[in-house]
Amino acid sequence: MLVLAPAAPAFSASTVPADKPQVLSRWTQTGSAGYNAWAAARSDPGPWAAYGFDWSTDYCSSSPDNPLGFPFRNACARHDFGYRNYERAGTFPAHKARLDDAFHADLQRVCASYSGARKTSCDGTAWTYYQAVRAFGVSSHDTPPDGPAA
Repeated sequence: MLVLAPAAPAFSASTVPADKPQVLSRWTQTGSAGYNAWAAARSDPGPWAAYGFDWSTDYCSSSPDNPLGFPFRNACARHDFGYRNYERAGTFPAHKARLDDAFHADLQRVCASYSGARKTSCDGTAWTYYQAVRAFGVSSHDTPPDGPAA
């Protein structure tokens, strides 16, 4: 008797590479090496498909992606990457502070390309974005299904 079983999902938990937590950690550190490794993987995610990372982003959410002309979009995308993937791993609270600090470091690297009053303006804007995610950045597990409490 031939029994047909449904095909297993392409990326079941048993097929995800064992080093996924280490890769996620490496890509979400505060240093430029972590940012550069994440950016390289983001530009060519194919080799990382087996890891099942969530690459989705809404960039800087309801804040401008390029406030006052400062290109914060990629820093916001990496911040989303960290939040979403640590949520999926069920370890978001243990990593939130570091993810927020990495976000601030990414913003500071953007601002380092400016000088004078323009740099001062960028630094102030970066600080504001950082303070906002520290205070209001939550995982979807912390937000009721109908949205934040009133």
